[in-house]
Amino acid sequence: MIMDRIALVLAIIGGLNWGAVGIFGVDMLSYLFGGAETALARTVYTIIGIAAIWCVTMLFREREVKREHHTPA
Repeated sequence: MIMDRIALVLAIIGGLNWGAVGIFGVDMLSYLFGGAETALARTVYTIIGIAAIWCVTMLFREREVKREHHTPA
């Protein structure tokens, strides 16, 4: 599902950003969007947070088992 992939990419970006904050003390998203308190940065943080919540739902969904049927030649 495309929403799963988008949410996963955004959650990864958020995780990498927090890793940069923890390791280097640098908030890349804040830097890119003009500071952590700007409306744009807060919007991006919110979107990433929603994406992370979406990713949590992926843990509780049943997986579809795809089976390929091959015809004998």
